[in-house]
Order: sequence, then C-alpha cells, then structure tokens
Amino acid sequence: MGAAEWPGASATNGIATGAIDPEQLLDLAHQAGAEAAEVYQSQSLSRPVSFEANRLKQIESAQAAGTALRLWKHGRPGLAVAYGPVDPQSLIDRAIALSALNDPEVIELAETAAEDHYPDLGDGVSVDQLIEWGRSAIAHVRDRHPDVLCSAEWECDTETTRLINSRGLDCGYSDTTLGCYLSAEWVRGDDFLYVADGQTQRGYLDPIAIAQQVVQRLDWSRRSAATLTGRLPILFTAKAADMLWGTIQAALNGKQALEGASPWGGKTGDLDSSRLGDRVLGRELTISQRPADGPYSCPFDDEGTATREIDFVKDGILQSFYTDRKTGHRLGIGTTGNGFRPGLGSYPTPGLFNMAIATGQGSLDQLIANLPSGLVIDQMLGGGAGISGDFSVNVDLGFWVEQGQIVGRVKDTMVAGNVYSALKQVIQLGGDAEWNGSCYTPSIVVDGLSITGRADG
Repeated sequence: MGAAEWPGASATNGIATGAIDPEQLLDLAHQAGAEAAEVYQSQSLSRPVSFEANRLKQIESAQAAGTALRLWKHGRPGLAVAYGPVDPQSLIDRAIALSALNDPEVIELAETAAEDHYPDLGDGVSVDQLIEWGRSAIAHVRDRHPDVLCSAEWECDTETTRLINSRGLDCGYSDTTLGCYLSAEWVRGDDFLYVADGQTQRGYLDPIAIAQQVVQRLDWSRRSAATLTGRLPILFTAKAADMLWGTIQAALNGKQALEGASPWGGKTGDLDSSRLGDRVLGRELTISQRPADGPYSCPFDDEGTATREIDFVKDGILQSFYTDRKTGHRLGIGTTGNGFRPGLGSYPTPGLFNMAIATGQGSLDQLIANLPSGLVIDQMLGGGAGISGDFSVNVDLGFWVEQGQIVGRVKDTMVAGNVYSALKQVIQLGGDAEWNGSCYTPSIVVDGLSITGRADG
C-alpha cells in the first residue's frame, strides 16, 4: 500500500485511548513497511462490592487499559499487545517480528465507518447504592431463612473501546453495565446446600427479585425427593438452559462449519453441502442475535464491522452461520459482523453476541404446573456438552415434580443425552426469559434425555 493510501493522524473521537497514541502507531507501522495496520484499545473501570457470611467484606476499584496492534508486512500478519505505557516503536518491532513467522493472507480490514462515535449506553451507580442493594438482598433471604450464610458481589462496570485502522476506520463506544451475584449456603447435618443466582441489567438492579429467586429454591429444598430413572420430561430453568445454548452457539459458528466440525456444516469448506434451509431444531425455536438489546451494547465487532440483527434459526430451520472477515471470505459469504477477540492478545474469530431465544408463554411456576412428572434442573456440575451435543452431568440443584407440584430436592442425580435431539423434542418454552450474561433465554421443557437417580428420598 502506498503512502497516499494511509490516512493522516486525526484527533481523538472522544473515546478514552489509554497511554499509547493509536495514530502514532499507524504512522510508525507505515514507516516500518507495513501494508496495513489496526489498533484496538480497551479500557475498563470496575467497582465491585463484596459480601461474605452476611456481612460487607470488601469495596474495590479496578482499572485496566490495553492496546493491541495488528499489522501486515509482506502480507504476513503480526500481533503485539501492551498494557499501560510502552514505547510505541517496541510494539511495532514486536508485531513485525511475529509477522515474519506467519504465512501471507488476504488482508481483511473494515473501511471508514458511517459513524465514528456511538452513543454511550448505561448509567453508573454509586458504591453506596451497590452496598444498599447487597444488604437489602441478604436481609430479604435471611428474613425467610435466618440460618443460611449469604455471599454476594454487586458491581458497576464500564468498558470503553476504540478501533482505528489504516483504511480510515475510527470508531468507539462506552458501555456501562450493572451486575450482581447472590448465593446462600445452608448446612443441615451432613447435608450441604448451595443456591445461587445472578442479574445483569442497565441502570438498576432489583435486589428483592434476585433474593426471591434464592428464597424460592431454598423453600423447595426443605424436603428431599426420590428420583425416577428413565426418560422423562426435564425443565431447564432460564439459568440452567445456558448449557443447551452453548452447544447451539458452537454449531452456528462459521469457522466450525468451514472446518467440518459443526454437525450442520456439511463437508469441509463447502456450504453447499451444509444444512442451511433444513429443519435442525424443533419448530418452536427461533434463535437470533440482537446486538442493540440487553445489558451490553455492541454497535460494531472487533474488526469494525457494524453488528446487526440476524435470525440464525427460524422456526427450527437453519438460516445462517455467523462469521468474521477471514472466515466469511473463505466461505464466500462475507462477514456477518461477528469478528470478536477472545482476549486482547488474540486475533478476531467468529463469536456470537447477545444471542436471544424467542420466548413462549407461562411463568416458571406455570411450566411446573404443566408437568405431570419430571425433573427441574436449576444448577449443574461439570462442563457443557460441546459441539457434539453429547453430555452427562450431575444435577447440583434440581427438584422432582409430581402432578404439577414440586415434591422436593433431588440428590445424586445425573442427566445424560444429546442437546440436538432434546431440542427437537421441545415440550414448552416459557415466557420468563432473562439475560444470563449476553444470552437471553427462557426456561424450556424438553424430552429425550435420560435421568439416573437415587431411588430413596
């Protein structure tokens, strides 16, 4: 790329950029012979308030800033990262040295964006407010169950991002999110019970709502119940359903489809043999991306491509995979605006942001009332299913249902099966969706899974 193709240094767009001047890095990369370069900067300010054993334990304030430089010299990519102040030239030298170890590739960079600064989203709250919410939630739990020990963390987190490259792109945004986590430990003889729940919102957290969730589970756990062995309906609460969607998220990854790892991807590198247009899940399921919704904002991905709403599965039919620029180029479909960095020191790779499952109807209590017999899973031990969909997990917190009523808490119970098979046998979707991180999911009742449990209560 000639000198005329590199934009001149421009004034900052108002986004906090840390200790390193990104325009200077672009200029130095050009002077060092790079054909193209990109600077990604991220700053975070977190204020967590922690409670332990029902008491305020710690108030913190943590701030971090980092810069990632990606450049191409002789078509070979190189990546270098710095946290805090660093000599700009040393960052250039490191990136160029690493580029010499890589193979040449097509340079995929976003062009000038329509917007250079997006509206800041979210409002921060004071530490005093976080403390008040934490104390209120713990008091509500202990008012009903005075013998439990509660721990909690309430946090206000602000993330600021700026992305600038040698093709004229310069965009950024700031995002403030509130989050909390509340747990209760209950020891009765040799029986130990751990109940936890969380909340992620903008502007306001509801301490009573999260406390009521914990209280409800504690109430249900007063009695133990026997577990039947066999294939019976299973209700995954919105919190537990994350395990199912993690597998689906992996199957929708364009890179997994390209490599032939996704069961929906067909032959390696050939989308024509994929299952696009086929029914892959129950017709009750529509799965989409909503980048403008929820407690996190994402106007553009980590490659500078504007994010957009996409239906990946509609009424059970596969519509699309998600891709970054490199994967989209290799698949011949272009990027879907889903190029994200797993970490500051990582290259962009396909990632899904604000995954949303279309809701059904009914509260959790109504879903339970519709179960003639079955298992409610609220917490699990062990990892997820992975892209194969096969899993076998221990139920950490689960409840047995008979004739639409919670009988009691189950122990020594395992559930096994295949995620894809279960999601083709959806019995009911709830209307109780909530955000678990960046996944919006309701409770879901499925069939086709195997339950193995203890016969005595």
